[in-house]
Amino acid sequence: MTLNEQDATIIKNAIRDIKDFPKKGIIYKDITTLLNNKQAYQTLMNHLEQRYKTYDLDYIVGIEARGFIFGAALADRLKIAFVPMRKKGKLPSTTVCEKYELEYGFDEVEIHLDAFVKNSRVLLIDDLLATGGTANAASRLIKKLDVNLVEICFIINLLIFNSNEKLEKHTNIYSVLNI
Repeated sequence: MTLNEQDATIIKNAIRDIKDFPKKGIIYKDITTLLNNKQAYQTLMNHLEQRYKTYDLDYIVGIEARGFIFGAALADRLKIAFVPMRKKGKLPSTTVCEKYELEYGFDEVEIHLDAFVKNSRVLLIDDLLATGGTANAASRLIKKLDVNLVEICFIINLLIFNSNEKLEKHTNIYSVLNI
């Protein structure tokens, strides 16, 4: 199920562009204006609920931090569990981690080792797909835990980066908006 044109316009118009943030030449897609727009946020969450209600999911994993916003809300709507994926050093129990390359160095994401029941069906969600580094590491990490990564969902896919290809080797990709 894809988003209809009217709903896509409502959501897209609620996302603010901030020029030269966090540095010159970047156009930042600010979702805070989507979150504080009641109609746009409900339109988005209604769409996600309709899309995923028949996927027979067990868990939704949200990538820190904006993935938490959409993932937790969707998990509640679908009456399933939510699992946070965090930057290294932020989870209190035994974790497993995955390193990924940044423009200038490396970072790591981690998840609790006991986050899932074996063979569970999992959806990974985040707000934005740009270069795909974090999502790629996140999907590799989820697969280490012997579960079925059903799909990766992004609210916004920045097509200029063409990052779908590297992620599609892990699972299906769905983006609400392709910009």
